[in-house]
Amino acid sequence: MADERFDGQFLHMAQYTDGGVRGLVDVFFSFLRRKTDFYTGSDEDLNESRKIAKELVDERFQHHAKIAFAEADSKKKEKAQQQKKLEEQRARERKRIEEEAKAPRIVEVTDEQAEKIEKQNSEAPNDAAGGDGSKFPKLKEDKPNCDEEEDEEDKDLLKPNSGNGADLENYQWTQTLQEVEVRVPFRLPKLKSRDVNVKIQKKRLYVALKNQDPVIDDEFPFEIKQEDSFWTLNNGTLTINIEKVNQMEWWSHLVTSDQKINCKKVSPENSKLSDLDGDTRSMVEKMMFDQRAKAMGEPTSEERKKQDMLKNFMKQHPEMDFSKAKFC
Repeated sequence: MADERFDGQFLHMAQYTDGGVRGLVDVFFSFLRRKTDFYTGSDEDLNESRKIAKELVDERFQHHAKIAFAEADSKKKEKAQQQKKLEEQRARERKRIEEEAKAPRIVEVTDEQAEKIEKQNSEAPNDAAGGDGSKFPKLKEDKPNCDEEEDEEDKDLLKPNSGNGADLENYQWTQTLQEVEVRVPFRLPKLKSRDVNVKIQKKRLYVALKNQDPVIDDEFPFEIKQEDSFWTLNNGTLTINIEKVNQMEWWSHLVTSDQKINCKKVSPENSKLSDLDGDTRSMVEKMMFDQRAKAMGEPTSEERKKQDMLKNFMKQHPEMDFSKAKFC
Protein backbone atom coordinates (compact mmCIF):
# COMPACT_ATOMS: atom_id res chain seq x y z
CA MET A 1 0.00 0.00 0.00
CA ALA A 2 1.06 3.57 -0.65
CA ASP A 3 0.56 4.43 3.05
CA GLU A 4 3.40 2.09 4.00
CA ARG A 5 5.95 4.33 2.27
CA PHE A 6 5.93 6.63 5.31
CA ASP A 7 5.97 3.99 8.06
CA GLY A 8 9.69 4.53 8.63
CA GLN A 9 9.25 8.26 9.15
CA PHE A 10 6.31 7.80 11.51
CA LEU A 11 8.15 5.16 13.54
CA HIS A 12 11.12 7.52 13.79
CA MET A 13 8.78 10.30 14.97
CA ALA A 14 7.19 7.97 17.53
CA GLN A 15 10.61 7.28 19.09
CA TYR A 16 11.13 10.96 19.86
CA THR A 17 7.54 11.90 20.76
CA ASP A 18 6.31 11.89 24.35
CA GLY A 19 2.83 10.61 25.20
CA GLY A 20 2.55 7.69 22.80
CA VAL A 21 -0.15 7.90 20.12
CA ARG A 22 -1.67 11.02 21.69
CA GLY A 23 1.65 12.82 21.45
CA LEU A 24 2.16 11.72 17.84
CA VAL A 25 -1.31 12.99 16.84
CA ASP A 26 -0.67 16.25 18.69
CA VAL A 27 2.57 16.78 16.74
CA PHE A 28 0.74 16.21 13.44
CA PHE A 29 -2.03 18.73 14.19
CA SER A 30 0.57 21.19 15.49
CA PHE A 31 2.33 20.92 12.12
CA LEU A 32 -0.95 21.68 10.30
CA ARG A 33 -1.53 24.69 12.55
CA ARG A 34 1.95 26.16 12.17
CA LYS A 35 2.77 25.37 8.55
CA THR A 36 -0.60 25.28 6.71
CA ASP A 37 -3.96 27.05 6.54
CA PHE A 38 -5.77 23.79 7.36
CA TYR A 39 -7.81 25.36 10.16
CA THR A 40 -8.43 28.85 8.79
CA GLY A 41 -8.53 28.20 5.04
CA SER A 42 -8.02 30.88 2.46
CA ASP A 43 -11.51 32.38 2.91
CA GLU A 44 -12.51 35.10 5.30
CA ASP A 45 -15.26 32.89 6.74
CA LEU A 46 -13.27 31.21 9.52
CA ASN A 47 -16.26 29.30 10.84
CA GLU A 48 -16.85 27.66 7.45
CA SER A 49 -13.14 26.77 7.16
CA ARG A 50 -13.19 25.28 10.64
CA LYS A 51 -16.28 23.23 9.74
CA ILE A 52 -14.64 21.89 6.58
CA ALA A 53 -11.45 20.96 8.47
CA LYS A 54 -13.41 19.18 11.19
CA GLU A 55 -15.52 17.25 8.65
CA LEU A 56 -12.36 16.18 6.81
CA VAL A 57 -10.76 14.87 10.01
CA ASP A 58 -13.94 13.06 11.02
CA GLU A 59 -14.41 11.54 7.55
CA ARG A 60 -10.83 10.25 7.43
CA PHE A 61 -11.12 8.92 10.99
CA GLN A 62 -14.31 7.02 10.19
CA HIS A 63 -12.75 5.66 6.99
CA HIS A 64 -9.68 4.18 8.69
CA ALA A 65 -11.61 3.10 11.78
CA LYS A 66 -13.92 1.06 9.55
CA ILE A 67 -10.90 -0.63 7.92
CA ALA A 68 -9.28 -1.25 11.32
CA PHE A 69 -12.43 -2.87 12.76
CA ALA A 70 -12.85 -5.02 9.66
CA GLU A 71 -9.23 -6.20 9.85
CA ALA A 72 -9.53 -6.89 13.58
CA ASP A 73 -12.71 -8.90 13.01
CA SER A 74 -11.04 -10.86 10.22
CA LYS A 75 -8.01 -11.63 12.40
CA LYS A 76 -10.28 -12.69 15.24
CA LYS A 77 -12.16 -15.13 13.00
CA GLU A 78 -8.92 -16.46 11.53
CA LYS A 79 -7.46 -16.93 15.00
CA ALA A 80 -10.59 -18.81 16.10
CA GLN A 81 -10.35 -21.07 13.05
CA GLN A 82 -6.67 -21.73 13.66
CA GLN A 83 -7.33 -22.47 17.33
CA LYS A 84 -10.10 -24.90 16.36
CA LYS A 85 -7.81 -26.69 13.90
CA LEU A 86 -5.04 -26.83 16.51
CA GLU A 87 -7.40 -28.30 19.12
CA GLU A 88 -8.63 -30.89 16.61
CA GLN A 89 -5.04 -31.79 15.78
CA ARG A 90 -4.18 -32.11 19.46
CA ALA A 91 -7.19 -34.37 19.99
CA ARG A 92 -6.08 -36.59 17.11
CA GLU A 93 -2.55 -36.70 18.48
CA ARG A 94 -3.75 -37.64 21.97
CA LYS A 95 -5.95 -40.39 20.55
CA ARG A 96 -3.11 -41.74 18.46
CA ILE A 97 -0.70 -41.68 21.41
CA GLU A 98 -3.24 -43.54 23.55
CA GLU A 99 -3.78 -46.16 20.85
CA GLU A 100 -0.06 -46.61 20.35
CA ALA A 101 0.45 -46.95 24.10
CA LYS A 102 -2.08 -49.79 24.22
CA ALA A 103 -0.51 -51.63 21.29
CA PRO A 104 1.79 -54.57 22.16
CA ARG A 105 5.51 -53.90 21.92
CA ILE A 106 8.10 -56.31 20.56
CA VAL A 107 11.24 -56.64 22.67
CA GLU A 108 14.44 -57.92 21.13
CA VAL A 109 16.22 -60.75 23.00
CA THR A 110 19.47 -62.54 22.25
CA ASP A 111 19.72 -66.23 21.42
CA GLU A 112 21.14 -66.91 24.88
CA GLN A 113 18.23 -65.07 26.54
CA ALA A 114 15.73 -67.00 24.41
CA GLU A 115 17.26 -70.35 25.42
CA LYS A 116 17.27 -69.29 29.07
CA ILE A 117 13.59 -68.30 28.90
CA GLU A 118 12.62 -71.60 27.29
CA LYS A 119 14.57 -73.53 29.93
CA GLN A 120 12.93 -71.60 32.76
CA ASN A 121 9.45 -72.18 31.32
CA SER A 122 10.06 -75.89 30.86
CA GLU A 123 11.27 -76.27 34.46
CA ALA A 124 9.07 -73.74 36.25
CA PRO A 125 5.50 -74.48 37.43
CA ASN A 126 2.56 -72.97 35.58
CA ASP A 127 2.20 -70.03 37.96
CA ALA A 128 5.77 -68.94 37.19
CA ALA A 129 4.78 -68.15 33.63
CA GLY A 130 3.19 -64.94 32.48
CA GLY A 131 0.37 -65.26 35.01
CA ASP A 132 -2.21 -65.00 32.26
CA GLY A 133 -1.74 -68.48 30.82
CA SER A 134 0.86 -67.39 28.33
CA LYS A 135 3.88 -69.58 27.72
CA PHE A 136 6.55 -66.96 28.27
CA PRO A 137 6.97 -64.71 31.31
CA LYS A 138 6.57 -61.00 30.83
CA LEU A 139 9.76 -59.12 30.26
CA LYS A 140 10.50 -55.65 31.49
CA GLU A 141 11.56 -53.31 28.75
CA ASP A 142 14.72 -51.35 29.35
CA LYS A 143 14.39 -47.71 28.35
CA PRO A 144 17.24 -45.25 28.46
CA ASN A 145 16.58 -42.48 30.93
CA CYS A 146 17.04 -39.60 28.52
CA ASP A 147 15.18 -37.18 30.78
CA GLU A 148 17.81 -37.46 33.51
CA GLU A 149 20.57 -36.66 31.02
CA GLU A 150 18.63 -33.66 29.70
CA ASP A 151 17.89 -32.42 33.22
CA GLU A 152 21.58 -32.63 34.06
CA GLU A 153 22.46 -30.53 31.02
CA ASP A 154 19.68 -28.01 31.56
CA LYS A 155 19.81 -27.65 35.34
CA ASP A 156 21.54 -24.23 35.16
CA LEU A 157 19.15 -22.83 32.53
CA LEU A 158 16.27 -20.49 33.33
CA LYS A 159 12.69 -21.56 32.73
CA PRO A 160 11.18 -19.31 30.00
CA ASN A 161 8.56 -16.79 31.10
CA SER A 162 5.08 -16.75 29.56
CA GLY A 163 6.47 -14.87 26.57
CA ASN A 164 9.25 -17.39 25.85
CA GLY A 165 11.90 -15.03 27.23
CA ALA A 166 13.17 -14.13 30.70
CA ASP A 167 12.33 -11.77 33.58
CA LEU A 168 15.67 -10.33 34.67
CA GLU A 169 16.60 -7.87 37.41
CA ASN A 170 16.57 -4.70 35.29
CA TYR A 171 14.46 -5.68 32.31
CA GLN A 172 12.19 -8.28 30.77
CA TRP A 173 12.35 -9.76 27.27
CA THR A 174 9.94 -11.94 25.31
CA GLN A 175 10.07 -13.44 21.83
CA THR A 176 8.27 -15.04 18.91
CA LEU A 177 10.01 -16.72 16.00
CA GLN A 178 9.96 -13.37 14.18
CA GLU A 179 10.88 -10.78 16.79
CA VAL A 180 12.09 -9.95 20.29
CA GLU A 181 10.51 -7.37 22.60
CA VAL A 182 12.45 -5.81 25.48
CA ARG A 183 10.84 -3.78 28.30
CA VAL A 184 13.02 -1.63 30.57
CA PRO A 185 10.97 -0.07 33.42
CA PHE A 186 12.91 3.03 34.47
CA ARG A 187 10.04 3.95 36.84
CA LEU A 188 10.36 7.64 36.02
CA PRO A 189 6.98 8.86 34.69
CA LYS A 190 8.34 12.26 33.62
CA LEU A 191 11.20 10.72 31.68
CA LYS A 192 11.72 12.29 28.23
CA SER A 193 13.12 10.62 25.14
CA ARG A 194 16.09 13.02 25.21
CA ASP A 195 17.05 11.52 28.61
CA VAL A 196 17.42 8.04 27.14
CA ASN A 197 20.37 6.76 25.13
CA VAL A 198 19.48 3.74 22.96
CA LYS A 199 21.66 2.30 20.20
CA ILE A 200 20.31 -0.67 18.22
CA GLN A 201 23.00 -2.16 16.00
CA LYS A 202 23.05 -5.34 13.94
CA LYS A 203 25.02 -7.24 16.57
CA ARG A 204 24.85 -5.04 19.68
CA LEU A 205 22.38 -3.28 21.98
CA TYR A 206 23.12 -0.29 24.23
CA VAL A 207 20.53 1.10 26.68
CA ALA A 208 21.21 3.73 29.33
CA LEU A 209 19.98 6.90 30.94
CA LYS A 210 22.15 9.90 30.22
CA ASN A 211 25.12 10.27 32.58
CA GLN A 212 24.43 6.86 34.13
CA ASP A 213 25.84 3.37 33.73
CA PRO A 214 24.19 1.34 30.94
CA VAL A 215 21.43 -1.11 31.75
CA ILE A 216 22.34 -3.16 28.65
CA ASP A 217 25.62 -2.98 26.75
CA ASP A 218 26.43 -6.24 25.02
CA GLU A 219 26.16 -8.25 21.81
CA PHE A 220 23.11 -10.10 20.52
CA PRO A 221 23.46 -13.88 20.11
CA PHE A 222 22.41 -13.47 16.46
CA GLU A 223 22.30 -10.70 13.89
CA ILE A 224 19.13 -8.57 13.72
CA LYS A 225 17.37 -6.41 11.11
CA GLN A 226 18.51 -3.01 12.31
CA GLU A 227 16.33 -1.04 9.85
CA ASP A 228 13.16 -2.79 11.10
CA SER A 229 13.95 -2.44 14.81
CA PHE A 230 12.88 0.57 16.90
CA TRP A 231 12.15 1.79 20.43
CA THR A 232 9.40 3.80 22.12
CA LEU A 233 9.04 5.46 25.52
CA ASN A 234 5.74 5.55 27.40
CA ASN A 235 5.14 6.42 31.08
CA GLY A 236 8.76 5.80 32.00
CA THR A 237 8.95 2.36 30.38
CA LEU A 238 11.26 1.85 27.42
CA THR A 239 10.02 -0.73 24.88
CA ILE A 240 12.41 -2.06 22.22
CA ASN A 241 11.14 -4.09 19.24
CA ILE A 242 13.84 -6.17 17.55
CA GLU A 243 13.32 -7.97 14.24
CA LYS A 244 15.20 -11.25 13.86
CA VAL A 245 17.14 -12.13 10.70
CA ASN A 246 16.82 -15.88 11.26
CA GLN A 247 13.10 -16.38 11.93
CA MET A 248 13.38 -20.13 12.44
CA GLU A 249 15.33 -20.11 15.70
CA TRP A 250 14.55 -19.37 19.34
CA TRP A 251 16.97 -17.14 21.25
CA SER A 252 18.33 -18.57 24.51
CA HIS A 253 19.26 -15.09 25.80
CA LEU A 254 18.85 -11.45 24.76
CA VAL A 255 22.55 -10.60 24.97
CA THR A 256 25.50 -12.93 25.45
CA SER A 257 26.14 -11.92 29.08
CA ASP A 258 22.62 -12.91 30.21
CA GLN A 259 21.83 -16.29 31.76
CA LYS A 260 20.36 -18.60 29.14
CA ILE A 261 16.82 -19.96 29.13
CA ASN A 262 15.90 -23.59 28.41
CA CYS A 263 14.74 -23.43 24.78
CA LYS A 264 13.37 -26.99 25.11
CA LYS A 265 10.61 -25.53 27.30
CA VAL A 266 9.66 -22.76 24.88
CA SER A 267 5.96 -22.90 23.91
CA PRO A 268 5.55 -22.40 20.14
CA GLU A 269 1.81 -21.82 20.70
CA ASN A 270 2.67 -18.40 22.10
CA SER A 271 4.10 -17.30 18.76
CA LYS A 272 1.88 -16.23 15.89
CA LEU A 273 1.54 -19.48 13.95
CA SER A 274 -0.97 -17.80 11.63
CA ASP A 275 1.78 -15.44 10.45
CA LEU A 276 4.02 -18.30 9.24
CA ASP A 277 4.02 -19.70 5.73
CA GLY A 278 2.69 -23.21 5.16
CA ASP A 279 6.00 -25.10 5.23
CA THR A 280 7.32 -23.24 8.27
CA ARG A 281 4.07 -23.68 10.15
CA SER A 282 4.01 -27.43 9.45
CA MET A 283 7.53 -27.74 10.78
CA VAL A 284 6.69 -25.78 13.96
CA GLU A 285 3.58 -27.89 14.56
CA LYS A 286 5.71 -31.03 14.11
CA MET A 287 8.14 -29.67 16.73
CA MET A 288 5.18 -29.09 19.08
CA PHE A 289 3.98 -32.67 18.61
CA ASP A 290 7.44 -34.14 19.19
CA GLN A 291 7.88 -32.09 22.37
CA ARG A 292 4.56 -33.35 23.79
CA ALA A 293 5.34 -36.93 22.77
CA LYS A 294 8.74 -36.85 24.48
CA ALA A 295 7.19 -35.38 27.63
CA MET A 296 4.76 -38.32 27.75
CA GLY A 297 7.51 -40.85 27.05
CA GLU A 298 5.98 -41.69 23.67
CA PRO A 299 7.64 -42.00 20.23
CA THR A 300 8.22 -38.88 18.14
CA SER A 301 6.72 -38.44 14.68
CA GLU A 302 9.82 -39.90 13.01
CA GLU A 303 9.82 -42.89 15.36
CA ARG A 304 6.11 -43.48 14.70
CA LYS A 305 6.75 -43.36 10.98
CA LYS A 306 9.40 -46.08 11.31
CA GLN A 307 7.08 -48.19 13.45
CA ASP A 308 4.25 -47.89 10.93
CA MET A 309 6.59 -48.91 8.11
CA LEU A 310 7.70 -52.01 10.04
CA LYS A 311 4.12 -52.95 10.93
CA ASN A 312 3.02 -52.65 7.29
CA PHE A 313 5.99 -54.76 6.22
CA MET A 314 5.07 -57.41 8.80
CA LYS A 315 1.49 -57.56 7.50
CA GLN A 316 2.71 -57.94 3.92
CA HIS A 317 5.09 -60.77 4.87
CA PRO A 318 3.37 -63.04 7.42
CA GLU A 319 5.68 -65.89 6.44
CA MET A 320 8.69 -64.13 8.00
CA ASP A 321 9.70 -64.47 11.66
CA PHE A 322 9.64 -61.15 13.50
CA SER A 323 10.00 -62.55 17.03
CA LYS A 324 13.30 -60.76 17.48
CA ALA A 325 12.31 -57.52 15.80
CA LYS A 326 12.67 -54.27 17.69
CA PHE A 327 10.88 -50.96 17.13
CA CYS A 328 13.26 -48.03 17.30
